Amino acid sequence: MTIRLLAVAEAELNDAVVWYNAQVAGLGDTFLIETLKVFRLIEQHPDAWQPLAPSIRRCRLARFPYGAIYTRDSADILILALAHLHRAPTYWRDRA
Repeated sequence: MTIRLLAVAEAELNDAVVWYNAQVAGLGDTFLIETLKVFRLIEQHPDAWQPLAPSIRRCRLARFPYGAIYTRDSADILILALAHLHRAPTYWRDRA
């Protein structure tokens, strides 16, 4: 399986990395590493996390208040959003 990100999900990831690095030097890098670990886990066990809809799931990051919202299409996993979980929780629904 291959992980792909929607352009808006990639922008969310980049924005979060920049924001965390602005808060504390290196924290954005830590965020990126944790996000990549979550992507790897999703790739290995795509059905293991909380279903939000019949074909959409969320895997939460451990240290940060974010979740990777994803769906599967054929042999790929598509990240719909890297969503901050303390903000509008369903803003990404029109991306599915």
